[in-house]
Amino acid sequence: MLATGNPGKAKEFKRMLGERYRIVLQSELNLEAAEETGTTFLENALLKARFASLQSGKPAIADDSGLEVDALDGAPGVFSARYAGEDATDADNNAKLLEALHDVPEAKRTARFRAVVVYVEHAEDPQPIVAEGAWEGRIAFAASGQGGFGYDPLFIDTADAQGRSSAELTPAEKNARSHRGQAVKHLCGLLAAR
Repeated sequence: MLATGNPGKAKEFKRMLGERYRIVLQSELNLEAAEETGTTFLENALLKARFASLQSGKPAIADDSGLEVDALDGAPGVFSARYAGEDATDADNNAKLLEALHDVPEAKRTARFRAVVVYVEHAEDPQPIVAEGAWEGRIAFAASGQGGFGYDPLFIDTADAQGRSSAELTPAEKNARSHRGQAVKHLCGLLAAR
């Protein structure tokens, strides 16, 4: 079971895990979402996985991820989804980020997406499987692209020769490069070796 209510994340996970695993979303089982009270991505991913597994009685996968901007001392970090407030939209968060970086020159706009993905066999699993990924880039001065979600329109992949935002990449390109793609690939390897 995938412990998320985020439709963008759900799509990415389904694409990345493909037919190897049958994915049931937390929302399909009408389960409550865990309260994200952790101070790290790992803590929040574990909270979500354990809570979903406790409610469903099934193994669960959960992730916590976010954007770390160097000029903002790593913010928004674990608060990425609620950077502009508890009920913030992607547009609200992007607007707040652009405002926070208003006077920051391009060379100082370095950032990364970070993800931690966790798998638990059951809610009290003493040895959860943990996989991580990071995707280096920089923050653009304006949004571009129609794909993705969250901060994708502002995140420029520094390894992309064309200087495209994450929202301008195809889903396959994004999954091959992204923090979540790296973490899920690592998780699949760890699950296969179990």
